[in-house]
Amino acid sequence: MKSSFELAMERLRRQDAAAGIETRPVTDAQKAAIAEVRNFYEAKLAEQQVLHQSAMLRTFDPAERDTLDQQYRRENERLTSEREAKIDKIRRG
Repeated sequence: MKSSFELAMERLRRQDAAAGIETRPVTDAQKAAIAEVRNFYEAKLAEQQVLHQSAMLRTFDPAERDTLDQQYRRENERLTSEREAKIDKIRRG
C-alpha cells in the first residue's frame, strides 16, 4: 500500500506531465553545487544571526532595536532569496 504522500506525489507528477512540464533528475555535480551553495548561505545566515544578537545586546533603545530587527529581517530575506535563486539556476542547468 502506498502512503498518502506517495499518492499525492503521483498525482502531482501526472498533473505536471499533462501540463507539459518535464522533470529531470538532478545530477551528482548539481547535487554537489547545491550543497555548496546551501552551506555557504547557512554560514552567512548564522553570521548575520550572531551579529544581530550582539547588536541587540548592546542597545536598550526600543526604536533602535526595532530598526535592528528590520535590518536583520531584510538581510535574512535577501540571503534566502539569493540562495533559492542560485539553487534554481543550478537545477535548470
